[in-house]
Amino acid sequence: MRRILPAVACVIVLACRGDRAPSADSAAAQAAAPGEYLFVWAADSAGASSDFLAVIDARPTSATYGAVVTSIPTGEAGTHPHHTEAEMPASGHLLANGFGAGKTWLFDLSSPRAPKIMTSFGALAGYRHPHSFVRLANGNVLTTFQYGGSDTPGEANTHAMHGTPADAAAPDAAAKAAAFVPPVSGGLVEMDERGTVIRSGSAQDTTIRDRLIYPYNVVPIPGLDRAVSTTTDMNPANVKATAEWVQFWRLSDLSLQRSIALPPGPRGNEHRFTGDPHLLADGKSVYIHTFNCGLYLVRGVDGNQPTAKLVKTFTGTDCGVPVRSGKFWLQPVPAAHALVVLDITDPERPREVSSLALGDDEYPHWAAIDPTGRRVVLNSGGNPKSNRLYVIDFDPATGAVAFDEKFRDAGATRAGVSFNGKSWPHGFAGTAMPHGTVFSR
Repeated sequence: MRRILPAVACVIVLACRGDRAPSADSAAAQAAAPGEYLFVWAADSAGASSDFLAVIDARPTSATYGAVVTSIPTGEAGTHPHHTEAEMPASGHLLANGFGAGKTWLFDLSSPRAPKIMTSFGALAGYRHPHSFVRLANGNVLTTFQYGGSDTPGEANTHAMHGTPADAAAPDAAAKAAAFVPPVSGGLVEMDERGTVIRSGSAQDTTIRDRLIYPYNVVPIPGLDRAVSTTTDMNPANVKATAEWVQFWRLSDLSLQRSIALPPGPRGNEHRFTGDPHLLADGKSVYIHTFNCGLYLVRGVDGNQPTAKLVKTFTGTDCGVPVRSGKFWLQPVPAAHALVVLDITDPERPREVSSLALGDDEYPHWAAIDPTGRRVVLNSGGNPKSNRLYVIDFDPATGAVAFDEKFRDAGATRAGVSFNGKSWPHGFAGTAMPHGTVFSR
């Protein structure tokens, strides 16, 4: 259980508490203030109806706070909506991947109540199944593509994604894993937001024995002319790819410089399934979390011998998508049913300063922060016992976290919004399985 999809959703599903006609203030709300809306990339859990992007009212003072404002279908079902960009770009244009289908959509959300699909695209530069998108200062997008070559039976588009809870795994998962043929390593692609390729580079490293390298996420470091990427394969059938690798690239031409393996910790497996890299305050060191719940400090990014050190181990495995905000690291920890906050002022010795328990039926995965740095959206999606979306109040001075108690279903006795059995404005009725969620800006 280390990655995502049918189960680890991340976003929302609130009851469309009334498909209300636009009120007098809704026209003014077309130009959203920071954090006034949540954008949710989601799918029909049955895979029968179209995948869609939903817009949720995230204005705490609104009478419809937490209600679905609108939703827009893609016209395609079962693509496995997965990662969006981690934060809303200034343009209001958001990239979102249907990972299982290897397809990306570009949404225009500059008028949140009237979302549009601008374009979509598939494989680029000989690579397929894009995973993560990062905007560069030059306006382009640096994208990880997990695989090279063409789809063959047994690859990601025919299997559930990682992150599915054990009790939701297909009964023939072991047989599928045994029959699995590992795909060709992918690469990095710099492109414009519409998918026009600028340059690309292969993740395959002939200097190491492990050829099972599948770019997962990346952090660009322009000041050092470097990028650092991680290597977890989203396909749980690929049990051979243990993904302890971190790769270092020259950002200006996407040439691979070197690959290193994270060292194991006392538990023996903390280093496996590298996830999300974040640049630290010094502008040259990187934190990398693993889905096996290790937190690693990487130094010497621009040198010939970069190093990695385990600095924290969280409870369990399948740790979710973290957020770095100032001197704090916010980590969803499913095994603890909690959001854990670390003070990382001293990156060698992070210390826990707060945590928020969600309840024993909650398995938080995706987190994203609003432009003010004071609200976090956190999902506990994909688990049929709960499937909830929370808004968390965050104190950027102390690291304290608390539920926004106002963000809840109408008449509910607990905070958060369930996305089981909802009716959506575009005509779908049922349980949505969402993933990437971001605030407007």
